[in-house]
Amino acid sequence: MLAAESELLGEALEDVFGWELLQVGAWGSSRDLLSGSRTRRQTVVAPPGFPGEADIIARPSQLAVTSDSVDAALLPHTLEFASDPYAIIREIDRVLVGEGHLLVLGFRPWSVWGMRARWSRSGFPPGMRRVLSERRLREWLVLLGYEVVAQHSYLYCSPWSKGLLKGEGTGRILRRGLTHPLPASAYLLKARKRIYTLTPIRPRFREKPAVLGGLVKPTTRSRL
Repeated sequence: MLAAESELLGEALEDVFGWELLQVGAWGSSRDLLSGSRTRRQTVVAPPGFPGEADIIARPSQLAVTSDSVDAALLPHTLEFASDPYAIIREIDRVLVGEGHLLVLGFRPWSVWGMRARWSRSGFPPGMRRVLSERRLREWLVLLGYEVVAQHSYLYCSPWSKGLLKGEGTGRILRRGLTHPLPASAYLLKARKRIYTLTPIRPRFREKPAVLGGLVKPTTRSRL
């Protein structure tokens, strides 16, 4: 699954350039998902207690990153493990530059994987707190002034699929087929932070009223 998501992100990151890409949240090993990045530098932020390697150890909702300094941000299922996912979105919005990109990986609530996560007491994968729909995520992003530029569906198999354990490749995960007709269980949402500049409007100068014999010339306006 990590290989499939890395391939999917590689296509989504083809038009994402700049100096810094920030991955907030650990999913797999530290840099499995960043192989297709075209930014000059990639930084991985992991929560406290992460056993792997990370560039920054910090809470996703409290990043030790300067405001307006990141060209792109990646949230690989990070919102689903957080107690307050909207706080993470606000924090990403703080550090992201204008016209920067945000990419989010998530599971669909009414999919096979989503129902498997809700039926499990410890979550599935373990530790997952909720399953966030792309519709709710869209509403949050539009509220903050983002434009959703792309959306991709994937994971056309069940959590109990033997093909995943045998490693049969990424095709069964990324593309729907006759042998795996289930609907997609996950999505990739790509949005762009828009900056709208204000256009100054020149004030209209009123014409001076004409004076006739010491009296102001009447106008055709009538006051109700």
